[in-house]
Amino acid sequence: MSRIHEALKKAEQERALSQPPGAVESAAVGLEPQPGAEPIASPSVRAGGAPALTEENAFARIRQTNWHPDPKTMLFFNSEEHASGMEEFRTLRSRLYQARQRQPLAKLLITSPLPKEGKSFTTANLAQVMVRQQGRRALMIDADLRNPQMHELLGAEPAPGLSEYLSGGGTDEFSIIQRGPMENLFLIPAGRRTENPAELVANGRMRFLLNRLEPLFDWILIDSPPAALVSDAVLLANYCDGVILVLRSNNTPVEAARRARKEFADRNVVGVVLNGISPELSPYAQYYYSAYAGGGQGQAKN
Repeated sequence: MSRIHEALKKAEQERALSQPPGAVESAAVGLEPQPGAEPIASPSVRAGGAPALTEENAFARIRQTNWHPDPKTMLFFNSEEHASGMEEFRTLRSRLYQARQRQPLAKLLITSPLPKEGKSFTTANLAQVMVRQQGRRALMIDADLRNPQMHELLGAEPAPGLSEYLSGGGTDEFSIIQRGPMENLFLIPAGRRTENPAELVANGRMRFLLNRLEPLFDWILIDSPPAALVSDAVLLANYCDGVILVLRSNNTPVEAARRARKEFADRNVVGVVLNGISPELSPYAQYYYSAYAGGGQGQAKN
């Protein structure tokens, strides 16, 4: 039996939601991450004869919901194939797959030094371009429990979500996942506001959640609070394989960028995304959209 089956069998037996935070952390120890592993294709049986968690029964428990994405910012929900920004996300996807050949890379934390620099925009569109490849599944997790944005960008339901799961109120992992209109794209929203987000992130349930869900998805992308302002992002990075920093052109102060990078000095920062570049500063993008989009009629936009 594979290590994935063994890990899921242990997780099913422990049932984190019925245990205090310390017990959940203990249950998570030893569940070795399997970045890039194939989803489970065959059922197994856990102690007592009950079926263990498999791909089939896991996805059958996820709710189908109606999303109403913002067409101005959710690029890959549009029918247009060469809108401004789309090719940059395809390039980012390629770079991540290249990095994945050299290191385990399945759970990515996406953050920024300060608010309003585009981390949620980057998380959502990167997940969308990931599932454009046939058979790939991506899970977005809005872990910004202080100022959640993902559900607004996607027009999804805000709750139940991560805060309900982390607080241990009897909510299991599949009741907080939403399936939207785009095939193989899933979301865990932030959930209801909480007064102690850092404590929730650190209580052990987040690690257990990721270990339990990782074998079912090709990519798990986690949107976190700004790294230069609060400790949440650094805590979340402990559970991830890599970090992407999002900076906004002509907006992010140099000192804030340096501080954020310092926060992740001992973490795997796989790259930096420079968001909000004007066409004047990106001649290649301007050339791409004018030469190839819409038969030579497209224009690059901010």
